[in-house]
Amino acid sequence: MNVIVLEEEAFYKLVEDVVDRMKQKHQIVEDKWISGPEAMKKLRIKSLTTLQKLRDEGRIRFSQPDKKIILYDSESINLYLSKHSKQTF
Repeated sequence: MNVIVLEEEAFYKLVEDVVDRMKQKHQIVEDKWISGPEAMKKLRIKSLTTLQKLRDEGRIRFSQPDKKIILYDSESINLYLSKHSKQTF
């Protein structure tokens, strides 16, 4: 039996690549507007305060269709993450 060992970062990159390929293959499109918990998961943050700060500073787009409902633009979150990504060597 062969054993393959990956560093944690490489493992999660591999998982993300597989998920992206599966989405493309099965033509799965993510929702345009996502909830606060989904936005936090996508941003990998645990603090509602951080999410609110990103919203208040205009770093990510949001919609408030009702007083207690705030939805976040999935594309703006992707753009925010891309802007803050670092190139590898």
